[in-house]
Amino acid sequence: MTQGEVAGGQQPPRGSDLARAALAAARQAAQSKPKRRFVPRGTAGAGSRKRRRWSGAGADERDPQPLGRLASRIAVERGWQGNLANGQVFDRWATLVGAEIAEHAKPVALKDGELTVQADSTAWATQLRLLQRQLLAGIAASVGRDVVTRLKVQGPSAPSWRYGPRHVPGRGPRDTYG
Repeated sequence: MTQGEVAGGQQPPRGSDLARAALAAARQAAQSKPKRRFVPRGTAGAGSRKRRRWSGAGADERDPQPLGRLASRIAVERGWQGNLANGQVFDRWATLVGAEIAEHAKPVALKDGELTVQADSTAWATQLRLLQRQLLAGIAASVGRDVVTRLKVQGPSAPSWRYGPRHVPGRGPRDTYG
């Protein structure tokens, strides 16, 4: 027996023979299907009475859209509503709490529904703690219910005299004057 012969006297099919057989089977399958006419998208077929619509004087979905509408749609699609609502608290702070409170307190951070507010003085910090329920209700009415759930009020920040990795306990620079 030679290398080209197989035990039955037949030779195994070659790659080109397999390709010809596959092409013939595909052609036969294509001829057995009913013919469909190609109709380009957006045009009316011969049997259809549908006419192509042109954009006229009325509003159409193909018309340019306002930027705000497109931005809000993108925010909804990508899940950015929460971050935008958080940004509104900082942007509209004066209108949310009033001009007088906004003059003496500013929002510092908003994380997990807790808004941190820093007051100018300890008296204003105390006043903000007393007005906490009204402030939360006003913010919830304007921005949304679940944006700010808690309010953390901080007093004024004093300068830190601790510089460097080492620190000596004491009163700081005041004990060196005199």
